[in-house]
Amino acid sequence: MNIITAEELKTKINNNDDIQIIDIREDYEFEDNNIGGINIPMENVLSSLEQIDTSKQVIICCRTGKRSAAMTHTIERKLNLDNIHSLEGGVFGYLGIEV
Repeated sequence: MNIITAEELKTKINNNDDIQIIDIREDYEFEDNNIGGINIPMENVLSSLEQIDTSKQVIICCRTGKRSAAMTHTIERKLNLDNIHSLEGGVFGYLGIEV
């Protein structure tokens, strides 16, 4: 499974790299704070695989990185992707929020 750090993701965003960010937290978590991208709650991801743009580098994120690590591994296997990454430390790590 591929991991991307907050700093690496910030660089990609600043460079306008062609990426897709998918936040797998619940809607209310996404509304509280997010780093952009689309929100597909974890329980809906497998029924929403068509929303994943396999032509782009895909970044999966959650609150702290645990859920996204598991889901990244699952999506990687289901879609046979190698351009999918889990955000290390999650959204909270990216935003510098203490857990």
